[in-house]
Formats: sequence, structure tokens, C-alpha cells
Amino acid sequence: MVNELNVLESKIAQVAALCCTLRAENIELRRNLAAANGDKRRLTERIDLARARLESLAQQLPEAKDGSGVPDA
Repeated sequence: MVNELNVLESKIAQVAALCCTLRAENIELRRNLAAANGDKRRLTERIDLARARLESLAQQLPEAKDGSGVPDA
């Protein structure tokens, strides 16, 4: 009976240690996710800004006169 309790105690200790390890890993993963989301937001803003700048530049291009889409040389 004492041996069974010792085995059970050992298993409980292993589960508790695993729980602590998983909790720490979860905290780290949440930090990484928050950082990745911040990076994604910043990159999306940069892409949107670049798109707006390109659209503005495209509107300033002269129209082709022959309808080919290629400006006259």
C-alpha cells in the first residue's frame, strides 16, 4: 500500500512539473503571438501605404493615345 502511494505521489509530481512547464510555454507562445500580430499590423500598414502611393503615381501617368496601353515613344 505504501509502495502504491509512493508511485502515485511520483506520478502526481510529474504531472505537476509538466503543468508548470506547459504554463511557461503557453506564456511564451502568447508573447510570440502578440509580437507576430504587431509585426503583421505594421507590415499591413506599410503595404497599404505603398499601395496608395503606387495608385497615386499610376493616376499621374499619361494616357496612351493609340489605345494599346503603351505610351507613345
